Amino acid sequence: MNMSSAEVTRAQSSNGQAPSNSSPTSSAELNGSDILVRCLQAEGVQFLWGYPGGAVLYIYDALYRNGGIQHVLVRHEQAAVHAADGYARATGNVGVALVTSGPGVTNAVTGIATAYMDSIPMVIVTGQVPTPAIGLDAFQECDTVGITRPIVKHNFLVKDVRDLAMTMKKAFHIARTGRPGPVVVDIPKDVSMAKVPGEFEYPKSVEMRSYNPVRKGHSGQIRKAVQLLLQAKRPYIYTGGGVILGEATAELRELTKLLGYPVTNTLMGLGASQASDPQFLGMLGMHGTFEANMTMQNCDVLLAVGARFDDRVIGNPKHFGSVERKIIHVDIDPSSISKRVRVDIPIVGDVKEVLTELIHQIREAQARPDANAINAWWSQINEWRRRECLSYKKSSDVIKPQMVVETLWNLTKDRDTYITSDVGQHQMWAAQFYRFEQPRRWINSGGLGTMGVGLPYAMGIKLAKPESDVFCITGEGSIQMCIQELSTCFQYNTPVKIVSLNNRYLGMVRQWQELDYGKRYSHSYMDALPDFVKLAEAYGHVGLKVENPADVEGALKEAIRLKDRTVFLDIRTDQTENVWPMVQAGKGISEMLLGAEDL
Repeated sequence: MNMSSAEVTRAQSSNGQAPSNSSPTSSAELNGSDILVRCLQAEGVQFLWGYPGGAVLYIYDALYRNGGIQHVLVRHEQAAVHAADGYARATGNVGVALVTSGPGVTNAVTGIATAYMDSIPMVIVTGQVPTPAIGLDAFQECDTVGITRPIVKHNFLVKDVRDLAMTMKKAFHIARTGRPGPVVVDIPKDVSMAKVPGEFEYPKSVEMRSYNPVRKGHSGQIRKAVQLLLQAKRPYIYTGGGVILGEATAELRELTKLLGYPVTNTLMGLGASQASDPQFLGMLGMHGTFEANMTMQNCDVLLAVGARFDDRVIGNPKHFGSVERKIIHVDIDPSSISKRVRVDIPIVGDVKEVLTELIHQIREAQARPDANAINAWWSQINEWRRRECLSYKKSSDVIKPQMVVETLWNLTKDRDTYITSDVGQHQMWAAQFYRFEQPRRWINSGGLGTMGVGLPYAMGIKLAKPESDVFCITGEGSIQMCIQELSTCFQYNTPVKIVSLNNRYLGMVRQWQELDYGKRYSHSYMDALPDFVKLAEAYGHVGLKVENPADVEGALKEAIRLKDRTVFLDIRTDQTENVWPMVQAGKGISEMLLGAEDL
């Protein structure tokens, strides 16, 4: 979002910050905190989510004095990282968060791990106790580098203020290049206050001998892939979040049309293919469509792009490997290739560049796909489609969660809409029934499966996309994990719409307990829920309770109409509804339960 200087001034003044036209510290007086702020400005950072504390007070003072960056004061450090994460997922820019030492860092860990699992470009600046106190169990000290090492792409501890500018340059470079991911920069308090003489100069470039991600795919491997694809009798294109992160949606769609082959997206890849495209078979995996999973299991040539064959996609690896097929795997990260499934043609490179070269070579090739074989393959796929695996029983007495999502899609499909979700049954219904036509419109936690992300995600997106509709589809369990951020929404005027599918259960836990644990519902029932309407109103927002199916559409329309208000819809849904299809743990991808009748 491009904010005018007047808008920046108003935003900062309303949040207790100095106006952006205040006199910045002169170059001769720059301390580490001033340098940090100027580094962020040089990187084009517009928004910073954070929470102050003793170890970062010099940084907060520099933000006050320098201006130019809108800081958003969240109510919990976890939400700061989630909000920056949601911003990054929706815009493709690097999200930035700022937290203090000790509990500030540990509170942020879940957000960092969430971003790491989904390869989201982020820089998290953490405060640290002064360097002489490190290792002495000082107040609010923790080993930030040690704690975060397994859940970051890289991390830094800055011990000399003269290294700070180059460290920040490296952090942003690492975060956004190759396979993206979060980078932590840990800054001791004495480094943040130390002064550096001379003029500030942000590095124009960075070279790291140990970090040079490959972009261009091997031409010989691409040539082999083209030959295999054109010889296929039962081909399939399987894509994941890497296509969206790599800005390769246009290339994927061009390739799909050029070949005429079926295509599927993972949970993280939805929107790369248009849901309305007849070649799109829907999401695959544990709660994927019957046709998507059966095609995956029975294809003879599989082109995997920006996906990682994770357990929620292929089910039992032995079952998946029981069918002979040739696999082409394109990924920017060589460590993802043949990690869970052996592949025949590995191609390491930027997915956009590799797909561009694939398209070029296919157009130049003399051979063409076997039309008769491809037609026969589509006939089989259409047989699987006729199962209508996403059908559900309509009701005029109880609200079906699927109907809520379908209604929301109908009302917003022609509007610029972003959908965030938390984790659970509502997440799967959103993925199944909201038909995404564009990338970066579906924002959820896939790899880590983090409850509580939906509201902070929505908050971060709305700040960047103020003219767009931003809906958070959640459950009464997930929403309470970061519900304090309703206060942040009010302070920073980010009017998101919260659609809570309230079934009074931890729904996915209850579903598993019903199917695999003899209906022993151990601690999955929500016994003491708040009045969400009054709670929303207490935070200064609009609350609507919906208990009748006939009122769902009207309530959603009202939420859309109230453009400038955060609206919390407490929608009381069927407590017994389960997500179908479902692949149970340990089963193969084609061993799906399509409904209760399969039990």
